[in-house]
Amino acid sequence: MVSRPEPRLTPELLLHGYAQGVFPMAESRDDPEIFWVDPQRRGVLPLDRFRLSRSLARRMRRGGFEIAVNGDFQAVLEGCADRPETWINDEIFDLYTALHRMGFAHSVEIRHDGALTGGIYGVTLGSAFFGESMFSRRTDASKLAMAWLVDRLRLGGFTLFDAQFLTPHLASLGFVEIPRARYKAALAEALALPGDFIAPGPPAPAQEVLQRSAQTS
Repeated sequence: MVSRPEPRLTPELLLHGYAQGVFPMAESRDDPEIFWVDPQRRGVLPLDRFRLSRSLARRMRRGGFEIAVNGDFQAVLEGCADRPETWINDEIFDLYTALHRMGFAHSVEIRHDGALTGGIYGVTLGSAFFGESMFSRRTDASKLAMAWLVDRLRLGGFTLFDAQFLTPHLASLGFVEIPRARYKAALAEALALPGDFIAPGPPAPAQEVLQRSAQTS
């Protein structure tokens, strides 16, 4: 289901939309029109079912990369938009940048030798995390970001990880698809509970993340 909003969005209206279970998109980076999306089926990750493969665990132990949280949100947004087709137009870029300044949008970044090679960003409300987009410029970079993101959400008391749409890649990581009504019920519960993206502090060492993942899964 898609509905057309008034021509100009504000960060506050954007947060209201998330609280109602809808999210904004544009047809392309050059299309100035933004529309609300309310899918009949929603991709979500049960946080105790994140699938951390053996190969990714080995990659985490091997190291050779740096993890940061909110180190360069705008660069992550740019990385997610740097593809032939994207729904991130200039207005959406500015809106999420504003949400980041307000403390509602966050990013996890992966760097190799100082260069940004992957990352994820999303929006938080209550104990809900709304994953918006991720990118990878190096093998496993976005998966590494996902592993640290899931660990942070667990530590921060989050109960809902909304990925909007289920893709084969997300399904391989443990994401599932649920009906709209079930999603709205889970969202209402998540909005009533506190979640704190910042409280876990700096990214934990890989061994700690792996140990917690093994205990939870």
